[in-house]
Amino acid sequence: MTALFSTAYLAPVQYYARLLAIGEAGGVAYEERHENFLKQTYRNRMIIAAASGPLTLSIPVAHTGGKVPICEVEVSTHGNWTHLHWQAIASAYRQTPFFDYYADDIRPFFEHPPRFLVELNEGLRLTVCRLLGITTPLHPTQSFHERVPEDVEDCRTLISPRCPLSDDKRFQPAPYYQVFSSRHGFLPGLSICDLLFNMGPESRIVLRRSLQN
Repeated sequence: MTALFSTAYLAPVQYYARLLAIGEAGGVAYEERHENFLKQTYRNRMIIAAASGPLTLSIPVAHTGGKVPICEVEVSTHGNWTHLHWQAIASAYRQTPFFDYYADDIRPFFEHPPRFLVELNEGLRLTVCRLLGITTPLHPTQSFHERVPEDVEDCRTLISPRCPLSDDKRFQPAPYYQVFSSRHGFLPGLSICDLLFNMGPESRIVLRRSLQN
């Protein structure tokens, strides 16, 4: 089993379910580092469950337009996005069972974010994987290929806000406890931080239940 992922900002549960499954099956996972930056994707946005419902948080990036390789995209230094994002996360998850356990691992990325988007995403991914015990290596690609071989699962567009979860035939989101479920019911397709703060070590069980072989 081989799969190709995009870089992603605290990627959705779907992303980590596939990453965990590939590692446990002895497969190989790659991360696309040479595509051009695409707007309105998980590359620089995530969705969390706020008190009012799903909330999208987007990282502002510094580029002048046109085609910019994802590996060269810088995180914007303008505005106060790091403070706003962390305050939104803390507000949404402060009452969850595991926020106090994991907040100190996640907060530093919002206090001193790396210069490049891929570095920020990679640091967060490695932290989440460490906390959840996911050991699947994610190898950076060396060049861009618009089309991949048929035996490679192309998750670059499959895992996207533009792509309904139902399009991923292997991913069937297993319901889990969410702190605002009494208001909104179960919300699938959220960032891994929703699962992490709500379920803690049991997150791996949810990830395994959500992906069909």
